Amino acid sequence: MDTKNVEAVAKEVKQKLTKSLSQAEAQAMKELAKVKKTTESVVKQAEQFVKKNPEKAALVAAGIGAALGAAAAMLFAQGGKKKK
Repeated sequence: MDTKNVEAVAKEVKQKLTKSLSQAEAQAMKELAKVKKTTESVVKQAEQFVKKNPEKAALVAAGIGAALGAAAAMLFAQGGKKKK
């Protein structure tokens, strides 16, 4: 294969990769827009729930905090023990 053929093949591969990357970027942007829209909807629903049920929301938040604290405590307690 001579240099011109290698350059032509390289140029063709570069064009195909550029096209594929552009398509992947466009698809990623569409998916990101969907995720953003869904996230905004879920946040709005959560805000409405908190406004309607402040006591329940506080209890749920406290429960989640307690569960995370217990999980962290277990992880740190296991990290301090030496294995033999």
